[in-house]
Amino acid sequence: MSRFLRTCLTALATGLVLTTVAAASDREAGAAVFRKCQACHAVGEGAQNRVGPQLNDLFGRTAGGLEDYRYSPAMVKAGEDGLVWNEESLAAYLASPRGVVKGTKMAFAGLKAEADRDNVLAYLATFSSAEAPAAEAETPEPAEAETAQAEMAQPEPAPAAAAPAAPEGAAAGDGLVLRLGREATAEEVAAWDIDIRPDGLGLPDGRGTVADGMFIYDDNCAACHGDFGEGIGRWPVLAGGQGTLTHDRPNKTVGSYWPYLSTVYDYVRRTMPFGNARSLSDDEVYALTAYILYLNDIVVDEDFELSKDTFATIEMPNEPNFKDDDRPEEAHYARDEPCMTDCIAGKAEIKMHAAVLDVTPEDTGDNEAPAVGIE
Repeated sequence: MSRFLRTCLTALATGLVLTTVAAASDREAGAAVFRKCQACHAVGEGAQNRVGPQLNDLFGRTAGGLEDYRYSPAMVKAGEDGLVWNEESLAAYLASPRGVVKGTKMAFAGLKAEADRDNVLAYLATFSSAEAPAAEAETPEPAEAETAQAEMAQPEPAPAAAAPAAPEGAAAGDGLVLRLGREATAEEVAAWDIDIRPDGLGLPDGRGTVADGMFIYDDNCAACHGDFGEGIGRWPVLAGGQGTLTHDRPNKTVGSYWPYLSTVYDYVRRTMPFGNARSLSDDEVYALTAYILYLNDIVVDEDFELSKDTFATIEMPNEPNFKDDDRPEEAHYARDEPCMTDCIAGKAEIKMHAAVLDVTPEDTGDNEAPAVGIE
């Protein structure tokens, strides 16, 4: 069979597979389902690897096959054992990632609804194209050869002019203007000036309810933080932990530890969803923050609306346990000019070792690991 015929048949077969997937499902619905994946994956023009690999041309790709992404050993082995992503294998993997590839580092629990799996596969199929397999080099057409020769004949760019030498006796760089960058515009400064004080100063206009936040959370956050903020795998826990701060292993969540609601709003606004930061509108951040309060029983009404006006009415449970730094009031600091050298007469002496303060883990002997710490 000629190479041309094999190429045509390969393209036709792949096209039929992708057309079948797309025809049986709803691409627009798949785009909505894919929002659950955007925290870790990108697809489309200019897609780059994030926490997970980019998903362009996924159909026909060998599992663990992108050279510029670091897969788990389990995924690499699955590819070596012959796993190739197609409609059937992707449907099974999306239903139960760890059931198909035991040991995958993908934390997502899976899409339980078959319609969701079919729709998201139809959506991903629109970003996959039939590629002919690599073959031996062909003789270029005359026009192509002429173009290649013309490109090779292009002169190399002239080297950049050397910076003028500094005047004799002057330090290198003195009197020189590097002319790097430009003055930031008012709009650019405003885009970065988004910090929020605990009293609410700096909050943007907007509003969002607990009920609205639930849908935003399910689409963007539950894959990592769990349906109820309990955390999946080693992803952070957002809810619960009240009364554990005095325990040996306190559970520091938004509800048990964070002192100010402004920290919650500011952190979500700047950094979430993970891998797709700054993609939420101010209204969506308000709604998502309200839902996190709801998960921690700080608000109990699903119709509660968080806004610039209601923000200051929320008091975080652990706020009273955070104290202002009052060291400037101590006698050691109460001076016009702080002492920087020879502040205490005599030679400095060690008064106590860390082990006495129970800071350094005790030696358990026999080269065993300390009894406490991360396992």
